[in-house]
Amino acid sequence: MNDLKYVFFGATNYSKALLLFLIDNNIIPTAIFSIPREFNISYSKKKVINSNYANLKGIANNYKIPHYEVDSVKGKKMMDYFKVIRSLNLDLILALGWYYMIPKKIRGLAKYGAWGIHASLLPKYAGGAPLNWAIINGEKETGVTLFRMDDGVDDGDIIIQKSFPIKYEDSIKDVYGKATVVSKKILKQTLQNINGVKFEPQDKSKIKVYPQRTPEDGAINLSQSSKDIYNFIRAQSSPYPGAFCEYEGEKMIIWDAELVEYQENFCAISGQVTRIGKGFIEIGCGEGKLMVKEVEFKKKLGTPDNWIRSIRNRLT
Repeated sequence: MNDLKYVFFGATNYSKALLLFLIDNNIIPTAIFSIPREFNISYSKKKVINSNYANLKGIANNYKIPHYEVDSVKGKKMMDYFKVIRSLNLDLILALGWYYMIPKKIRGLAKYGAWGIHASLLPKYAGGAPLNWAIINGEKETGVTLFRMDDGVDDGDIIIQKSFPIKYEDSIKDVYGKATVVSKKILKQTLQNINGVKFEPQDKSKIKVYPQRTPEDGAINLSQSSKDIYNFIRAQSSPYPGAFCEYEGEKMIIWDAELVEYQENFCAISGQVTRIGKGFIEIGCGEGKLMVKEVEFKKKLGTPDNWIRSIRNRLT
C-alpha cells in the first residue's frame, strides 16, 4: 500500500492511534497536517481548547514526513496550503479527528477526494461530539462511518459503516476505544481495495447536526432523573473535562457514579445528600438517587473517602 499517495489531517488521540496504525501497515502519508491545542473555530467566539489533543509533529519528525499546521490563531488557514497540496499529486485526503471544514478546492486536489470517519452511524448524530451525545441520550448502539466529504456537515456519500454496542457501564473512554478499534478495521479493509470503493448518497433529510460541546456544557441538572444524570456523567468522564455540579459554592466534578436501586418511598430534594457511607455518598435527583464514587473536589482527585469528612462537617 506504499503506492497510495495521501495526506493525513488530524489533531486528537484518535488521530494519533489511526496514523500510527496506518504507518505500521505500510500505508504511509505523503504529508501530515495538524491543528494546535488551542485554536479558533466558527462556533466559538474565543479560542477552543482541544481536551483530547495529540501532537502529530513528533510522529512526522520520527518518520521524516513533512508536517504542516493549520493555525487560524496565527493566520495560517487551509487555503494557504493549496499550492503545497496540489504539488503532491494526491490520490486521497484522509481527515481523521479533524475540526475544520475542508474547502471544495482542496478536496478536488485528490483523485478520490477527501474522506473522513465520523463516530456515528450517519445520518444519525452528525456534527460535534457524536459519541458523547450518544451516551447522553442513552443509546445502546452506535458505530463509525467512513464517508466522502461534501460541502455540508458530515453529509457526504457513505463508503462503509460498522456498528458496535454501548454497554450500560461504558464510559466515554470505553466507547472511544471501541470506535478506534472499528475505525482501524474499516480503514485497512477499504484502503487495500480503494479501486473497488462504492459511494452511497446519504438521505440528507434525515441528518440532524448536533453541536460541539464545551467544558461549560458539563453542568449537571440535578432535577433530571438519576438515569439521565448517570449517562451525562459517563459521557463526559476522562479524557474529557467532566460533568460537574456546585456544592456550597464550589465546583465539584463527578468522574464516576452508579445508580442506586429504586426505592418506592424515597423522596429527596434534587441535589440533597441523603446518605454518607464508606467510600460513597448518595445524592437525590429529580427521580432516584446516585451513588458518587469518584470526584474532583477543591482541585483534589480521589474517592469520596478523601473528602467525605468535609461534607459531614458542613452538614452538621
